[in-house]
Amino acid sequence: MTTAHTSKSTVQRGHLGTLSVLAWTGDPEEGHDTPYLIAYSLGDGAAGAEAGEAAVLAMIGELGLTPGGGLADVTGANNSPIRLLVEGGQAVLSMPYLNVQCPVPKEWLSAADGRGHVHFMIASRPWPEAAPGRPVTEDMLQAFLGDEDTLTSAAHVLLPVGRLRR
Repeated sequence: MTTAHTSKSTVQRGHLGTLSVLAWTGDPEEGHDTPYLIAYSLGDGAAGAEAGEAAVLAMIGELGLTPGGGLADVTGANNSPIRLLVEGGQAVLSMPYLNVQCPVPKEWLSAADGRGHVHFMIASRPWPEAAPGRPVTEDMLQAFLGDEDTLTSAAHVLLPVGRLRR
């Protein structure tokens, strides 16, 4: 007898579109030097931005996270599907549907090294203005992340900073 295997995934990869990652820190002069990392879709998937948002929400669910559900602390977990390696001025993020190297500024590296963790967000809302290769200004970042809908529809995770063993 032959058994058909179906995937448990509800994410339609073609709907995700281009996934990108951006790193930044808060202002250390204001006592806020948290290193942040955000993954987001450009909303350029096969079925448009709305389908892309649904696909990202499905991905968030598959990761065991809840959009707007508070900060999930996985710093002590060995089984998290999201991994962060920081090496050679790069943040290397590995998770289902996304493996990426992201260049990070020196202040981000310093904050990540000092804290030992990074506040990672997965935005369900598309951010087409932040396409790879285009500069993201502070105003653009504040407009996107300052929008309550962006923050409450995103998943938030406290990730440990991994390093290569020497």
